[in-house]
Amino acid sequence: MRKVIHSMLGLAAILAASSGAQAQVMLDLSKVTCDQWVKYQVANPKFIAMWLSGYFHGKRGDTMIDTQKLIADADDVERYCFKNPGALLMPSVEAIVGGQK
Repeated sequence: MRKVIHSMLGLAAILAASSGAQAQVMLDLSKVTCDQWVKYQVANPKFIAMWLSGYFHGKRGDTMIDTQKLIADADDVERYCFKNPGALLMPSVEAIVGGQK
């Protein structure tokens, strides 16, 4: 009986520790390189591309989104990043799509 109680307590302790172990991860995109982005080293590139699209649209006060353009822009950035792996991602995206309306 004692073994069962100790096993249950141990299991409860493990479950409690594992549920609290998830940490929030913050990412400073101004420091991410093209190489990190295309190699999925920081997050899924598609998610970051969507965030960047919103960021640059927000800077321009533009609330419209062209989903086809979003895909084309992400493809353009990906091609650029493969050719320039050491470049920082944010300035690269801004140079490619940042000024568009």
